[in-house]
Amino acid sequence: MPSLIRPFRALRPAPGRAADVIAPPYDVVNAAEARERASGRPWSFLHISRPEIDLPEGTDPYSAEVYAQGAAMLGRMTGEGILARDEQPCYYVWRMQMGSHVQTGLACIASCAAYENNRVRRHEFTRPDKEDDRVRQITALEAQTGPVLLAHRSNPELSTLLEGVTGGEPDCDAVADDDVRHTIWVVGDQKQVARISELVEAMPALYIADGHHRSAAAARVARERQGQPDGGGDDCQYFLAVSFPQEQMQILDYNRVLRDLNGLSMSRFMDRIGEQFVVRPAEGRIRLTRPTQFGMYIGGRWYRLEIRQELIPVHDPVASLDVSLLQEHLLAPVLGIGDPRRDSRIDFVGGIRGHGELERRVDSGEMAVAFALYPTRIDALLAVADAGQVMPPKSTWFEPKLADGLLSHVLD
Repeated sequence: MPSLIRPFRALRPAPGRAADVIAPPYDVVNAAEARERASGRPWSFLHISRPEIDLPEGTDPYSAEVYAQGAAMLGRMTGEGILARDEQPCYYVWRMQMGSHVQTGLACIASCAAYENNRVRRHEFTRPDKEDDRVRQITALEAQTGPVLLAHRSNPELSTLLEGVTGGEPDCDAVADDDVRHTIWVVGDQKQVARISELVEAMPALYIADGHHRSAAAARVARERQGQPDGGGDDCQYFLAVSFPQEQMQILDYNRVLRDLNGLSMSRFMDRIGEQFVVRPAEGRIRLTRPTQFGMYIGGRWYRLEIRQELIPVHDPVASLDVSLLQEHLLAPVLGIGDPRRDSRIDFVGGIRGHGELERRVDSGEMAVAFALYPTRIDALLAVADAGQVMPPKSTWFEPKLADGLLSHVLD
C-alpha cells in the first residue's frame, strides 16, 4: 500500500527569483489577462502555464505547439537557473496571507492510488476536456506545476509542528499581483519529515478543496505509466498538493445571476418565490448571517429570502446545501434552469467580487436578477465527500488561491 503522502524534490525559484516567477493559477485568468499580467515579466510562470501568450493571438490553446512552447519555457527557466531543484526530498510549509486571513499548510505529493481508492476524497465531477488538457500539459512538461488545494481534519500536533517551522527564515517570500503573500519554508530535517509522514498517514482521508481536474489528470497519467519500463519512477504515482487544516480554510460565497425571469412578470415572479420562501425587503445591501438565507437583487433593491423550514432535508448532505435548495426550489421550478452547468441564461460570480458586482450586472441591464448565497461551510464539504457524493456545480469559492510557479513536481 503506497503512503498517503511523500516528501519530494521541488523545482522552485532560485533565491531572489520568487517575485519574478510567481503567477496566478492557470485557470483563473484567460489568455488576454495572462498576456497582460506577464507583460514585462519574462520569467513569469504564466509563460509556462499559459504558453499561448507567447504565440500569435488566436492560437488554439489546446494545440500541440502550445504544450511544446510551455515545455520549452520550463527548460529555459531551469537551464538559466531561474528555477532550481532541491537535492533531497523535502516537505514544505506554505503560508498564505490575504488581508487579516492567514492559513498555513503542508506542501507534499499525494498518492494517486489513494485518490483512486477514495482516501483522497473529491466532491465535484470533472469534465473530460479539462482533464485532457491537464494530461497533455503534464505529459509535455514531465512535471506537475499546479498544486491541488487539499483540506485535512484538525490535527493539533501537525499544526504545531508546521507553525514551529515558520519561526525560521523563509526560503521563499513573495507577494502576488492580487496582494496575497506566499511564504514557504523547506522542511529537510529527517526527524520532522518522518513525524509529518506519520501524522498524515494516521489520517483517514484528505479532501480535495480545489483542483479536481489537476488531481484527476495526475491519476490518469499515473495509470498510463504504471508498470511501464519507461513510465518514470515511483514519484509519478503521486500528485503535487498543499493541505491545510479545515479550520483555517476560507470559503467565500458563490453567487448566481440570471439573464431573464423566464417570461414571468415581476409580480408573478415574486408570487412564485413566495410559495416556498419568506420574502422580505432589505434595507440597503444585504448581509447574510447564516445558511438557508438568500439575498435577491432585482429592480434596484435587495430582498431577503428564507426558505421554509419544512423544505430543508435533514439527513442529506447534498440536498441540504444552500446551492441545492436554491436550485431545487427557485432556479429550476420558477426560472427554468434545469442544468446550471450548461444553461447560458445563468452565470456565476465569486464572492471575492462582492455584492457590488451583482448590483452592477443587474443595474446595467445585462442580468435581470441576482442571488447572493451564504458561503458553503467546510464541514459541509467534508460531509459530502465522506458520503461519496458530489456537490452541485459552483458550490465553493476558496480564497486565497495557491500561486503557480513556487513549487513544481518533476516526474522522475
